Amino acid sequence: MKKRLLSVLITAATVLSMTACGVSAPEVPATTTTEAPAAQTQTTETTTETTTETAATETAEETTPAADAITLVMAEVNPLDTIVGMTDQKFKEEVEARTNGSVLIDLQASGVLGSENDVLDTMLGGGGTIDISRISAFALTSYGGQKSMLLSLPYIFTGRDHFWKFATSDLATEFLQEPSDNGSGVRGLFYGEEGFRHFFTTYEISGIDSFKGKKIRVSNDPVMNGLVEGLGASPTVVSFGELYSALQTGVVDGAEQPIANYKSNAFPEVAPYMILDGHTLGAIQVIITDEAWNKLSAEQQNAVIEAGKAASEYNRSISEEKEKEVLEELKADGATIIEVDDITPWQEAVKPVIEENIKGLEDYYQKIVDFGK
Repeated sequence: MKKRLLSVLITAATVLSMTACGVSAPEVPATTTTEAPAAQTQTTETTTETTTETAATETAEETTPAADAITLVMAEVNPLDTIVGMTDQKFKEEVEARTNGSVLIDLQASGVLGSENDVLDTMLGGGGTIDISRISAFALTSYGGQKSMLLSLPYIFTGRDHFWKFATSDLATEFLQEPSDNGSGVRGLFYGEEGFRHFFTTYEISGIDSFKGKKIRVSNDPVMNGLVEGLGASPTVVSFGELYSALQTGVVDGAEQPIANYKSNAFPEVAPYMILDGHTLGAIQVIITDEAWNKLSAEQQNAVIEAGKAASEYNRSISEEKEKEVLEELKADGATIIEVDDITPWQEAVKPVIEENIKGLEDYYQKIVDFGK
C-alpha cells in the first residue's frame, strides 16, 4: 500500500515538472463518437447563430426603405379585389422591390381620392398630391389624349389576344408617350385590361331594343355619349362615386362596367340585369406626372418601367380567369346574365360614332384593327 502511494506521488510530481518546463503532457487517444464535445457544440451553435443573424441583418438592410425614400401617391377608383386593384398592388410590390425601397407607392383605392376625372384634374393641375393613377384609357380623351381615345371605340378589339398584340407593340409605347409629348404633364407607364365592358340595368332587358328611351350613365366621354345615343338611349353624366345611389334612386336606368367592377362595387344590388354585349375591352393604363417622374434618378426610372412591364404581364395572366370566376359568382348570387347571340345589330348601331371619332386618326385606327388579323 505504501509502495503504491509513493508511486502515485512520484508520477504526479513528474507531470507537474514537465508542465512547468513547457513540455506537453502525452495526448490521450481520442474515443470515436458521433457527438461533438459539449464545448465544440456550443461554439458551432454560436457561430451558426451569428452567421444567421448576420444574413438576416443583410437581408433587412436590402429591403428596409431608405431613409430618404421617395413616396409616390397612387390613386385607384376601384377596390383592391378587382382586376385593376390587384394589378396596382403588383405594380407597387415590383416598384418597391426593384428600387430596394428607395421608391415607395402609397396606394389609395376605392375612390378615396376622387373619380378618374377628379384625379386627372389634380394630377394635371400640379401640386404633387397625386403622383400616379390607374385610369381607363379613354379618360385622357378630354385632356388631349386622342390616340388613347381610339382604344375605347366600340368593337375595335375582337378579343383579348388582339388587344395584347397592340399593348406589347411599339405603337402602344407611342400612345403612352402622347400626353407628355402634348405638354399635358403626365406620361403613360404601361397598359393592361380589366375585361370587356357590358351594360347593366335596373330593369329587365332582352336585347338592343331594350335601351330605347332609357337613361344610361356616362362619364362625359364623347365616344360613350355617341355609343349610348346609337342604342337609342339618353346619355346621362354621373360621377362613378355617385353611380350606386343614382341607380338606386332612378336618376339613371343603367350603366356599363367590366364584370369584376360590376360585382365589386355592389351594383347587382340595385341593377341586377347585365347583358354581355362586350362593346369595348376595358383598356387601362397607369400614368405618372412628369413632376414625379423627374424626381427619380435614371436608375429608379428604369426600375419603375420594368415594374410596369411585370405588372402588365401579371394583369394579362389574371384578367380572363378572374372575369370567368366573377361571372359564375354573379349567376350563383342571383344576377340575371343575358347572352348576345348576334352582335351585328350592335356593331351597325355604333358605326356613326366610330366614323366621327377616327377623323384625322384613320391610319392609327387601321393599324390597331390590323393587329387582329
